[in-house]
Amino acid sequence: MSSLIQARGLSKKFGSQVALDHVAFDVQPGRIVGLIGPNGAGKTTALRAVLGLTSYEGELRVLGREPFQERAQLMGEASFIADVAVLPAWLSVDHAIEFVGGVHPRFRASRARALLANAGITGRRRMSELSKGMKTMVHLALTMAIDARLLVLDEPTLGLDILARRGFYDALVNDYMDDTRTILITTHQVEEVENLLTDVLFIDQGRIVLDCSMDDIAARYAAVAVADDALAAARAERPFHERPMLGKRILYFERPNLERLAALGQVSTPSVADLFVAKLSRAGSA
Repeated sequence: MSSLIQARGLSKKFGSQVALDHVAFDVQPGRIVGLIGPNGAGKTTALRAVLGLTSYEGELRVLGREPFQERAQLMGEASFIADVAVLPAWLSVDHAIEFVGGVHPRFRASRARALLANAGITGRRRMSELSKGMKTMVHLALTMAIDARLLVLDEPTLGLDILARRGFYDALVNDYMDDTRTILITTHQVEEVENLLTDVLFIDQGRIVLDCSMDDIAARYAAVAVADDALAAARAERPFHERPMLGKRILYFERPNLERLAALGQVSTPSVADLFVAKLSRAGSA
């Protein structure tokens, strides 16, 4: 299967600051990929490169196109959601639908109206009358009504309460995603999207430190909760990170011997958030 996104040696500098440092990754069709990293790690720069919004060095292909040179053609098959504060306060929902319908040939106004009706949002209302959660749903409905093969989300639920965030992701999975579409998402609320993701890319200081499917995480990594009397034996198994928790130590292993670890403590698959902290702690100490 050919990659929907393919990056090789992708690099970007802003003056002396390195935002992307010879990044390489592939995104396959029909996947939901989390691009996860701390502030300043290069997430937004990577997304901007994928969308053709910034120049770069190296090789990058998105939907078979070179994004910076073929952005107009690319955006016929891709959509982007960032912070919804960009929607002007005077704009009505009806006018927003009419505007997008006038500029995007693959936009289906009837689908946008149906999605908004399900959320209880009427066309006459202006953005100034809507809560931030409702504005997010308007933006999501406008985007999901575009028949796009790639959807890029950059912190789309930032500042929303937990109910609005849950509604956003439920609509995204139930009303948008299928095996012909791909979603690339960055978020600080990793725990809320973990059950949606098929793959993760960890990025730190402009470099990819983990490129893995969720299935491979379960097969490749283990966390073990160890009491003090078994700590020395557990450390002899060469964990790459450990941390204290409730009177025990949690040790993290890559490609472990599960039989030996099970004799030392309680073995589990680390969450994406815990694995992210563990991997970046190792990268920081290297």
